[in-house]
Amino acid sequence: MSKNLKHISIVAAATLVSRFLGLGRDMLTTTVFGVGALNSAFVSAFTLPNLFRRLLGEGALTAALVPTLHEEMEKKQREGAFVLVSQVTSWLLVVTTSVVVLAMLGLSQADRLAECAVGWGVSAETTHRWMQGADLAVVLFPYLIFVCLAAAFSATLQTLNRFLEPALSSIWLNLSMIVLLGGAAYLGWAQDKSGAMHWLCAGVLLGGFLQMAVPAIALMREGWRPRFDLGASDPFKSIVRLMVPTLFGSAIYLVNMAVSRLVGLSLNDAAASVLNLATRLMELPIGVFAVAVSTVVFPLIAKYAAQGDHANLATAYRKGMRLILVINMPAAVGMVVLAEPIIRLLFQHGAFDANATALMVPVLVVFALGLPVFSFVNLVLRAFYAQKDTATPVRAAALSFVVNLALSFLLMGPFSTMGLAIASNVAVLVQAWFLQVKLARKLPGLAFSHLAGDAAKVLVASLLMGAVVAGGWWGWQRWVAAGRWADAAGLALLIGMGLAVYAALVWGFRIEGREDLAAMLRRRFGRA
Repeated sequence: MSKNLKHISIVAAATLVSRFLGLGRDMLTTTVFGVGALNSAFVSAFTLPNLFRRLLGEGALTAALVPTLHEEMEKKQREGAFVLVSQVTSWLLVVTTSVVVLAMLGLSQADRLAECAVGWGVSAETTHRWMQGADLAVVLFPYLIFVCLAAAFSATLQTLNRFLEPALSSIWLNLSMIVLLGGAAYLGWAQDKSGAMHWLCAGVLLGGFLQMAVPAIALMREGWRPRFDLGASDPFKSIVRLMVPTLFGSAIYLVNMAVSRLVGLSLNDAAASVLNLATRLMELPIGVFAVAVSTVVFPLIAKYAAQGDHANLATAYRKGMRLILVINMPAAVGMVVLAEPIIRLLFQHGAFDANATALMVPVLVVFALGLPVFSFVNLVLRAFYAQKDTATPVRAAALSFVVNLALSFLLMGPFSTMGLAIASNVAVLVQAWFLQVKLARKLPGLAFSHLAGDAAKVLVASLLMGAVVAGGWWGWQRWVAAGRWADAAGLALLIGMGLAVYAALVWGFRIEGREDLAAMLRRRFGRA
């Protein structure tokens, strides 16, 4: 397990840097654009290539590629696996380029759709926001090609137990966006918001290219040589067969997210931006730890599944899930308690004012309450993919889509943007329940009952920690005058105190998995 903890710590550290850079990117964009219509249009436009990336790249492809590559390496060593990689990337290049061309042609005709929408009674203000989003999406769609190829290269590297380069992927994107937007603003090259937006879009495209190039170079150092190969070997056909049901599931997710963004863009100027920023804050604990654990555990459980070793598969899965819950439950409680000062410190400057903070606080609280469930789903999906079961996640995604869509329209009226967040949380909760029930029936060793005792202890420890932090913040507000430095000092003090209290409770309650967490932290910070 120590080797896996080393990999988890590497991925977690790289992802931590990435997430903080992502926060810095969003702080910069909200300073320049606020949470107004232009920023919401960018968020919605950038969602489209990202969702297609999940459809064609990371989701369906990774789920099918990793187990198949393991089988190829066992049968034909690296040479056979590299032939398969060339076939996959060649077809991926053809398919994504076709999708990009068709999407850009379709989006360039959005003005006609807007005219029809006005005729159907949609307000001119709403159609203007749609038009802004469509124009930006035309510019951003080529990002899809880069990031889908990057997903294939990264999945192959993970199969070869190289986790650093894939974990660095988002760093290149965030750095490019920060450097180009910040540099243009500093040098005076962006005289207005429209000009600044062009630089931000250029940063996305440059970042996408780097996301593709860095893992490709790393893979070439492992012995792979790029070759355009549109052959269709048996392993390639196996990947396609495995991808088909996952593509349907990803397509459902794609429609789900697209509808949510469209509803947010139609609701008001700020909804899409506020939802995006709240999601970004949620991605810190999810990305730093849940994704890191899932990334490392997935190849491991895929290997055990290929060998038919269900005992070790269950052991690895339960250890990974325990680590996720031990981190993300207290993170959720802390985010709920400290939502307002966190938002105020990170975003409330420039065009982001106190009203924007007030809009975002309830949305972040709702998302934070769902954080453990989001993290749970991240790993439970990998358990199905490792067993080459891509049909069950499709049914779960369809159920989640129906719940999210129905609740979005039901709750957006009375609760506005917060209603969309509630709908999203309930949909993910239903998805998690469905997946876990099916997983337990398939492999009883992966039932949640094996984790229930520790999960209950983690919940109690998290709530006790939350009570201490809430009391501390109440006292801090009355002792120290409000201000940016006061918020920063108060958060640093209370987060440190919360961590100490929680660590003591975890050891006091003798929660299983605490030794693995301590070993990972020692490995990461002991050298420093």
